[in-house]
Amino acid sequence: METRVLGRTSKNVSVVGFGAWQIGASWGEVSETDALAALHAAADAGVTFFDTADVYGDGRSEQLVGRLLKERPGITVATKMGRRADQVPENYSPDNFRAWNDRSRENLGVDTIDLVQLHCPPARVIDTDAVFDDLDAMVEEGRMRAYGVSVETCEEALAAIARPGVATVQIILNAFRHKPLERVLPAAREAGVGIIARVPLASGLLSGKFTADTSFGEDDHRNFNREGQAFDKGETFSGVDYATGLKAVERVRPLVPEGVTMAQFALRWILDQEGVSVVIPGARNADQAHGNAAAAELPPLDAATHARIREIYDELIRPQVHHLW
Repeated sequence: METRVLGRTSKNVSVVGFGAWQIGASWGEVSETDALAALHAAADAGVTFFDTADVYGDGRSEQLVGRLLKERPGITVATKMGRRADQVPENYSPDNFRAWNDRSRENLGVDTIDLVQLHCPPARVIDTDAVFDDLDAMVEEGRMRAYGVSVETCEEALAAIARPGVATVQIILNAFRHKPLERVLPAAREAGVGIIARVPLASGLLSGKFTADTSFGEDDHRNFNREGQAFDKGETFSGVDYATGLKAVERVRPLVPEGVTMAQFALRWILDQEGVSVVIPGARNADQAHGNAAAAELPPLDAATHARIREIYDELIRPQVHHLW
């Protein structure tokens, strides 16, 4: 598995990581057996970066990743904090930070967490010097080795990148979300900040497995958050109208080489973007984890393919989402 430096952490991590939202909650039921099998399959395939959050299953995801960490002490674990509280800047306080951090360290079974990210905080939080002074203090206290920010918008990403202590920025980037390519990735490269690409398959659209008749369970955010009822709309199908997304998928499908899944093709597209440190697809079972990791073995896509994906984006997707995030 190819590795890249994870921004200002200076750690080398696998280019394909593991996003552990799916094994926590909000993607339909995933059994503990399947979740652990997916985690172990990813590690067996060379994945060394695992991304979770305290809000995923209210700690379930962190606890599962913690169980893997006991068996695989060499992996890098990132978690996120902040989304279990009301999203007002006042809640991003020193006391809450330490309480949240204590809980995550207990869930993960560690004294020091490799990377702790603010979890899509209000924009005002990113603009508050005291917040980052306190994060610096938590690093000095040994609670975490580095910190980053997970963001919704490119403007939030740019504000985070400008912070000298921010090691990484996590942002939605995929074949249906191109805006970060314009300013965010160049700024991150210049500053030495790592880019963690999340929602890489547009909530499964870019797996190529969905149709107009596909249904999702009541506990699946692809059912209950279509219009942003529960959290930011951009987290579900990358904010793209489902029917439009299906149309775009059919335009992408002929570009996928024989013997390669559309999901692997979509992950390779992300890995080809200069400045990306790691992409974090989710997996609900071992087969999906193996398939995701195999994307790292594919050669880069050629220029004509990249140009064609851009054309599809410009025609179908850009009018819906480019101005929003």
